[in-house]
Amino acid sequence: MDVINKFYSTVHTTVSQLSGVLPGNNVTREYEVLDQVCTAGVGLLWKVYNGYKKSTKQEVSVFVFEKKALDRWSKEDREAILETLRRGVQQLTKIRHPHVLTVQHPLEESRDSLAFATEPVFASLANVVGDQVRAEKKLYDVEIRHGLLQLFDGLQFLHNDAKIVHRNICAETVVINKNRSWKLFGFDFCVANQPQPDGKPYWPCKEHSTSIHMLAQPSLEYTAPEIALNNINSTDSDLFALGILIFTIYSGKPLKLFGSDYSAFRRHANDLNQRKYPPMNAVPSELTESLKALLHPSPHLRPKLHDLKEVTYFHDVGVKTLSYLDSLYQWDNLQKSKFYKGLPQIIPTLPHRVNLHSILPYLVKEFVNSPMIPFVLPNVLLIAEMSSQKEYCDHILPHLKPIFKLTDPIQILLIFMQKMDLLLKLTPAEEVKLHVLPLLYRSLECDMPQIQELCLNVLPTFSTLIDYNAMKNSVIPRIKKLCLVSSNVSVKVNCLISIGKLLENLDKWLVLDEILPFLQQIQSREPAIIMAVIGIYKIAMTNTKLGITKDVMAHKCIPFLIPLSVENGLTIAQFNTIVALIKEMFARVEKEQREKLEQLSTIQRDNKPKDASEILAAEMEKSSSGKMSTSNEEDMFSGFSLSSQTTNKTQNCTGAAATANNKPREQLKISHSSTAKPDILSSLMNSNLNNMNTHAIPKPPSAVNPLVSTNTLHHNPYSPAANHNNSSNSSSNDNNWPQNNWHSANPLVMNHQLPAPSATTTAANNNFSSLDDLDPFGGSKQPKQPMSAAATTANSFTLQKPTVDYIYPAGYNAMKNNSNTPLMGGVNNTMNMNAMAGGLNSPMSTTPLMPQSSSASMAQSQDSRNLNTLSQQDILSFLN
Repeated sequence: MDVINKFYSTVHTTVSQLSGVLPGNNVTREYEVLDQVCTAGVGLLWKVYNGYKKSTKQEVSVFVFEKKALDRWSKEDREAILETLRRGVQQLTKIRHPHVLTVQHPLEESRDSLAFATEPVFASLANVVGDQVRAEKKLYDVEIRHGLLQLFDGLQFLHNDAKIVHRNICAETVVINKNRSWKLFGFDFCVANQPQPDGKPYWPCKEHSTSIHMLAQPSLEYTAPEIALNNINSTDSDLFALGILIFTIYSGKPLKLFGSDYSAFRRHANDLNQRKYPPMNAVPSELTESLKALLHPSPHLRPKLHDLKEVTYFHDVGVKTLSYLDSLYQWDNLQKSKFYKGLPQIIPTLPHRVNLHSILPYLVKEFVNSPMIPFVLPNVLLIAEMSSQKEYCDHILPHLKPIFKLTDPIQILLIFMQKMDLLLKLTPAEEVKLHVLPLLYRSLECDMPQIQELCLNVLPTFSTLIDYNAMKNSVIPRIKKLCLVSSNVSVKVNCLISIGKLLENLDKWLVLDEILPFLQQIQSREPAIIMAVIGIYKIAMTNTKLGITKDVMAHKCIPFLIPLSVENGLTIAQFNTIVALIKEMFARVEKEQREKLEQLSTIQRDNKPKDASEILAAEMEKSSSGKMSTSNEEDMFSGFSLSSQTTNKTQNCTGAAATANNKPREQLKISHSSTAKPDILSSLMNSNLNNMNTHAIPKPPSAVNPLVSTNTLHHNPYSPAANHNNSSNSSSNDNNWPQNNWHSANPLVMNHQLPAPSATTTAANNNFSSLDDLDPFGGSKQPKQPMSAAATTANSFTLQKPTVDYIYPAGYNAMKNNSNTPLMGGVNNTMNMNAMAGGLNSPMSTTPLMPQSSSASMAQSQDSRNLNTLSQQDILSFLN
């Protein structure tokens, strides 16, 4: 019973360990054995493996029988079964027919196994019928109908041409190959015709014996009743077995199971003689009557095979289509072309597995016939459209690769261009680069505008799959050449549109170096071409990655676009588009150039040395705000103040002079406007002269300069030190000459010729409260206090002279005499620290003047004579 159950089991999923079975078999020398796919033959003893021939890589199936499977039976039974299997393969090797399994390598026997190679096999019929079969392996109705017709053809060949009776037609001996064609197998019990002397055919009949193992005899479930009852064997016996097979296919099991019970089989044969049939609800109604006729107990009343083909059950469009494909090799090209033209309407109505495994193999065989490729290729691509990517790569792409290289007939390129989106979707990226891209290159170079336009429309869709070098060196040059050479306006426009779509995948330099110069080479001026050019410029300008520079727009783009705007044939909308682009470009050029110039101006202004007018303007702003600098800052007329008194005991005047001399000499340009204003400078000079005549300063003993007195300290009210030393007594000043020598920063006043003015004489001769109110360059300020009559008279002089520009060193006001002739030579550089400390916090006061000596009077009179000879005009001449 275990053997009977094995007949209808599903395909084995465990892979046989062939390492201990096939090493000694000669089949392994030529064929590589892979995984197991199914079982077949008597008792499903043959294990079928996928494999390929080592030399040619041709795909095959390897049938292997392991002898250890017979160990459970006696030696006689083992020998009988082995002899049956050997005979079956030997008979199979002798028969050649499209519906008989084809043997690729004959039977090879080793100590452990039997093996032979055949065409690729999908499964045996026993593996795909029954309730336990997986859904993906269940047979479709069209497959069953077409498979039965194939069996009819195979049996008809055996009976009429080979004169052989199969004697064991069952689900185990019918094999389905890779293309889903049904093939006859298991010729273990076949009987050849032995004609009688009268010429009648005769097939010997061997009666079933219980002493022989059931696997060494035909299956009782498929044995015709006349063999058991009348010991008659004929071709009609195979028709009875065919009827049982049809019933098994639809119901999943034979009419009745007998196993080795021969008496039960005889009883069943008697029931059939009385026309007692089991229920046939699973069998299609169109086939029920024909099935009962096949099961008739009288052999001569059974229908013939050619009559069975005419049953309505087999008149199906799908079945006829598959049958036509079986006999396709007999037709000429005209008949084939008519059939292939109507096939696209049939393919969508068939199951996908049928299209992929039953129709596609016949179609790809036609690829060797070049005139038929344009008729076959649309059907192949239609099946590919319904396939997954894995199915496409496994079953379709290998056959399309050689077709990608063909250019004749030209319709091949046209079909591929029309289905390019499908090819790009299913073809892996590496295969696209190797096979699809060269196809596009050939399409661009062909002479058919329709193909060129289709190719140009398709190119941008997979631009991401094209690497930069291929895009730069292959795609773009071909498009440019086609645009310049073609005389078809539509092709030119499509070239430009394709380039516009490809721009986002290009870099900036490729666009500037290759695309934009190419646009100016186009001589055609049709409105469609002009607008396509405008579109490319607009994309290149607005794309942030590509942005055209202002120099390119100014020198190349705008001069090229302006003539396009006046071309004849443009509509108002097209003209407006061109003008808007030109304005946008010009606006961008204007904006970027203005920003650039402003930045350059700012940089130059920041790096340019400040001239005297800017310095004076800044100082005037500080003085007008009323903020006086007391320590480090200097106002516009800081040169008129006394030099600040240092608090560092070790710092002396000569050190300060040396530091001043090390400063770089900057050339300053002062614009002096001579307008009718009070000459403040003359007033200051006259007041200083009067002060010197009134108060003579005694000359110290060590003085070198006769203009300076050493007996008394002349207090400088303009010096910052005056704020801290006003309260010191005069006795402390008699012994220590102060460090704050009075120097004017104004080059119009000669420092070495003017003594330091005292507070009292200054106040008496000059009513200005501070130098902030003095604006010698045209200010409108009035003095804080009314001027006296003497001061008014002194300052009433006006200079009537045109505007004069003076160029003089900026550090002029800091110049000092050298160490041999110091400005305040012989002055004691030390100061009484007690007096200084006492005067730091004292309120501002006027230091009393000491009596003058005769030597001081002489020095004062000499100074007066020197200063009187120095007029204002002389000073201006000196500066000039």
